Amino acid sequence: MGAVVADDGPSGVKAPDGGWGWAVLFGCFIITGFSYAFPKAVSVFFKELIREFGVGYSDTAWISSILLAMLYGTGPLCSVCVNRFGCRPVMLVGGLFASMGMVIASFCTSIVQIYLTAGVITGLGLALNFQPSLIMLNRYFDKRRPLANGLSAAGSPVFLCALSPLGQILQHEYGWRGGFLILGGMLLNCCVCGALMRPLEPPKKSEATKEPAEKKAKKKLLDFSVFKDGGFVIYTLAASIMVLGLFVPPVFVVSYAKDLGYQDTKAAFLLTILGFIDIFARPICGMVAGLKWVRPRCVYLFSFAMIFNGFTDLMGSMSVDYGGLVVFCIFFGISYGMVGALQFEVLMAIVGTQKFSSAIGLVLLAEAMAVLIGPPSAGKLLDATGRYMFVFIIAGIEVTTSALVLALGNFFCIKKKSEEPHTKEEAAEREELNKSEDKMPEDAKVDSIEVEQFLKDEPEKNGEVVTNPETCV
Repeated sequence: MGAVVADDGPSGVKAPDGGWGWAVLFGCFIITGFSYAFPKAVSVFFKELIREFGVGYSDTAWISSILLAMLYGTGPLCSVCVNRFGCRPVMLVGGLFASMGMVIASFCTSIVQIYLTAGVITGLGLALNFQPSLIMLNRYFDKRRPLANGLSAAGSPVFLCALSPLGQILQHEYGWRGGFLILGGMLLNCCVCGALMRPLEPPKKSEATKEPAEKKAKKKLLDFSVFKDGGFVIYTLAASIMVLGLFVPPVFVVSYAKDLGYQDTKAAFLLTILGFIDIFARPICGMVAGLKWVRPRCVYLFSFAMIFNGFTDLMGSMSVDYGGLVVFCIFFGISYGMVGALQFEVLMAIVGTQKFSSAIGLVLLAEAMAVLIGPPSAGKLLDATGRYMFVFIIAGIEVTTSALVLALGNFFCIKKKSEEPHTKEEAAEREELNKSEDKMPEDAKVDSIEVEQFLKDEPEKNGEVVTNPETCV
């Protein structure tokens, strides 16, 4: 088959902002839905697993925790695979892994075996699909990218509303083993979504311009140079603080309602309200973020979404009846949807197309640590105090703090980058380009000058976002 090249993404290709990009968006919608909703939907089988293997609820809860840990913690591994083999092959293999894990889990005879199959293998498969789908979405959309991110993020609440009832039906009709087997078959659709990720073709180059390109150093499988970008460091720090408290309220709101004396079905309906609002909040927020005046200031809109979410948690801590929790879920669904629609859009604006595959892997790894710490810490606080109010207050403080870190860090710490190359690597590349131009024929020189001028004049049309003091984060 020949050598496998690094999937750097053609830098000279203009993002189509439509066309086949809508098929890519559809695939990303499905992948996002499976990735975020599947760990929560599996929880409907926990009672059957407890009865089957004679374990406690905390033992079965590890299945969802392992799924989320694999989704976040394998970020760098996914980045290396994408940069080495490309998005489409990685997603096809990931779809097979996700399906195979659930199919094998249906034959397991112990809870530890389910940890390894439904947890590790399926989680790895979903991770190998989730990250490449976002990378492809970033390459196919530029001007419409905020809307595309909002629409793809809507897959999470849509699938959550669909998979949870479906899981209950499958458990009732076929038991947990039959349900796992059928869900494993459904996950094969990830392979179909992977097949939709057609790579963009770079423009044809003349023979004279091919030689300098061949002399370029190979792309790093994991580019740690993103940490030299102050905006990326601030974003990573803020995102890590945010996820400490972001996922806590949805985990405890049902138990909060039960503690107030309401029936199980009425308490569970709160999550339905939250998910329904979330479905509409994400694409609407994507549309707002794409407005001409708003997009250059998208980082501040993201900060507002986090402050809104944290303030909602603080107000929710004062709820004393079911009506108060309903109001909380409505506003939490709006703010949660805004955060979900903007988090990857802001990251794309920070690092650009070329470094996004490495950047998202490193960010997810940092978030994985916080995801594992957040809910368990809130559970210990609840055990110690016996009051849900303190759990919601701590979550609200954490999310609000992350918003302040992001907004203030962007405003005070990020300065306008100079147009001249300020690193040794950039200076060396420019010097090498000048030398190669001296050796080129006259026609090739003219072509290279025209290309360079085109890149300077129209940076937005080549998959890059212009950075200035307002948009560098």
